[in-house]
Amino acid sequence: MTFQKQRITVLGSTGSIGVSTLDVIARHPERFEVFALSAATQVDLMLAQCAKFKPRFAVMVSQPHARLLAEKIKLNGLSAQVLWAPDALEMIASHDLVDAVMAAIVGAAGLPPCMAAARAGKRLLLANKEALVVGGDVFMQAVRAGGARLLPIDSEHSAIFQSLPDDQASWPQRVEKIILTASGGPFRTRDPASLRDVTPDEACAHPNWVMGRKISVDSATMMNKALEVIEAKYLFGVTPAQIEVVIHPQSIIHSMVQYHDTSVVAQLGTPDMRVPIAYGLAWPERISSGAQALDFKKLANMSFEVPDNARFPGLKLAWDVLKAPVGSTAVLNAANEIAVAAFLDRRIRFDHIHQVNHATLEAVSVSEVHDIEGLLALDAQARLVAGQIAERLEA
Repeated sequence: MTFQKQRITVLGSTGSIGVSTLDVIARHPERFEVFALSAATQVDLMLAQCAKFKPRFAVMVSQPHARLLAEKIKLNGLSAQVLWAPDALEMIASHDLVDAVMAAIVGAAGLPPCMAAARAGKRLLLANKEALVVGGDVFMQAVRAGGARLLPIDSEHSAIFQSLPDDQASWPQRVEKIILTASGGPFRTRDPASLRDVTPDEACAHPNWVMGRKISVDSATMMNKALEVIEAKYLFGVTPAQIEVVIHPQSIIHSMVQYHDTSVVAQLGTPDMRVPIAYGLAWPERISSGAQALDFKKLANMSFEVPDNARFPGLKLAWDVLKAPVGSTAVLNAANEIAVAAFLDRRIRFDHIHQVNHATLEAVSVSEVHDIEGLLALDAQARLVAGQIAERLEA
């Protein structure tokens, strides 16, 4: 069968989602080709990706890293044009020749190129949950105005998307609630009193998933699930009261939808991000992802637990900020990024992460904002406040 090749931009190509995306693309050269790649600091990995996938553009966040990559590109006889300008990410996300954008940049830094892709009407594969957590309705309005096709890549939101009916207009009349599953991370059974002493390496040792360090810490605190609650509210048009979180340690059921007749539809699979990535790339078709299939004959028992608020105090903040003025979700996200970075740098303790998040929400006064500029300004203010709070905790 002959396919019209899709040209793909991968934002954050050297991170775990980006690497998995390129793995899926490499399995289907007849379907996909790489148009552009972006990365922060991993010059050598970006060079290897350019050698293999031959993108037209390679974007590095900083000028020194871009210069180093350009030198190595030239020495190796490659043709990728290296960019670093502030708007370069937005350019490769919205370029006329691009069909789909994998948005895998971690944090609020991914919001501007996501907005650019949305406004340009691209197929947007959203692994950057912060675009919705920070952008909220502003981001969704850009998706609708641009005619973009938004496909969630987080395993939980992809599972929900796959479990919902095709007729999106019918969701409010048919759906009772959305149930997000969580693994519980590495500290699911650990005494909450002992969490103050955990190290970054312990927090990053996820029992099921291979992820970057920031996302791994978010899983350990379950702040990733708090962010996913916020994301689900905007993605699926449900109320916060219609979203529930349960711990499912085996990470086989990736999330569920309960309908008004009490039927529950779930998506199951091995804990491998190539599954939702392949689904997003080929939707509405399905293609091989490279992931191992479930073997039900060998499958262990599946269990479910209620999240422990003493162990995971940050989870409740999702519902708190969704009840607060618009922009409060951006404050929570910014505080968490600052707190996790401080923890990974060993400047604050693990249990301080929640303290920074909670104190920042109390300290930053939010008057509702309804444009991207206002949200980014609020993000910057929250980062400043969170940094000051973290510094006091260091003392």
